[in-house]
Amino acid sequence: MAPQRLGVLAIYLSKSRLEELAFFRKLSLEGNKLGVQVEVFTPQDITSDTTVRTLTYDPQIKKWTRRQTTLPPVIYDRCRYKAVENYRILQAFRKKHDNLIFLSRPLANKWNMHQILSENETIRPYIPYTVRYSSTQELLKVLKKYKLIYVKPKNGTGGRGILRIEQIGSELFLLQGRNLQRTIIAPYRATEKQLIVKLHTMKLSPDYVVQQGIDLTLKDGRVHDYRLLIQKNGSGQWEVTGCAGRIGPHRSITSNLHGGGSAVSLDTMLSHRFSSAEKIETIKKEMNSFAFKLANFLETRFGKLVELGMDIAVDPKGRIWLLEVNPKPSREVFQRIGQKATYRKAVTRPLEYALWMLKQRKEDAPKADQDNSGVEDTTS
Repeated sequence: MAPQRLGVLAIYLSKSRLEELAFFRKLSLEGNKLGVQVEVFTPQDITSDTTVRTLTYDPQIKKWTRRQTTLPPVIYDRCRYKAVENYRILQAFRKKHDNLIFLSRPLANKWNMHQILSENETIRPYIPYTVRYSSTQELLKVLKKYKLIYVKPKNGTGGRGILRIEQIGSELFLLQGRNLQRTIIAPYRATEKQLIVKLHTMKLSPDYVVQQGIDLTLKDGRVHDYRLLIQKNGSGQWEVTGCAGRIGPHRSITSNLHGGGSAVSLDTMLSHRFSSAEKIETIKKEMNSFAFKLANFLETRFGKLVELGMDIAVDPKGRIWLLEVNPKPSREVFQRIGQKATYRKAVTRPLEYALWMLKQRKEDAPKADQDNSGVEDTTS
């Protein structure tokens, strides 16, 4: 029996280097076990309305091979929209090939997402206060109210371009962060006037958001948060795959693994901060409950999704906050903490969901034919 085909929509980092190729290899190996052939391509690889040059991984020779073939019927979109041009190219592809099954839909940028989530009264309490950047004066108003804020590019990923500003005295402020290349910016202590001058040099614009800061600092000065992964399973249902803690490197304001962060198990991280086993259990249950609530709500606004990575903060009182939601999450955090079974599950679930989607389409096709069997053809 021929394997089912799953297309992975990717993007080139350079003329020939694909982002996430190591993950696609693992996806291919797990796909082989399930009878799924993973075929990787980019919009640039399309050769006609129905044909494409794809990459498939051959485990026997341990190499990727390229071949000309028809477009796969199911598409797993793994493109990160780091530039407006990429977004336009990928949107054009999706629009032109809307007959294909897409496992997910693009979500909104940070500002639009904040507005959408704020509409839901059960999700709103988990969202930090956020405004679009308008001026340094407005930024300072938010800073003086919350004493700690984050300034983020609305389309940023991986901790790029994020600033952390804290009021540490009546007339003293501390600015830290990463530039757009993800390099750590040296901590800068400043008076209000000096801070205003410094912020002007950073050329902030309405493409940034200003967000209430949540205290994420550990005793050693490093910051932390949690990455929760929720995915559709082989029955088309949401299921929490796993959750782990992330700790940023020294002098970093973010905990992203790509920015040098380290990973620890969820229980280890929570036990480090809370002594009550009952409190820890309550926090874990609320994290999971919130994940289902958020996933179901986002599907009502954006359509079918296959997986979501949620960056969650837990403040010193145990309150849960959503820092960010990502429709194209990595799953490396589970590999880092040695949870091999969780990591494998995180890789295989999109494959199992793709198989379920194909099965649904096959079952729906005869029904559609049956529904149309009594309809008189009036086109001639």
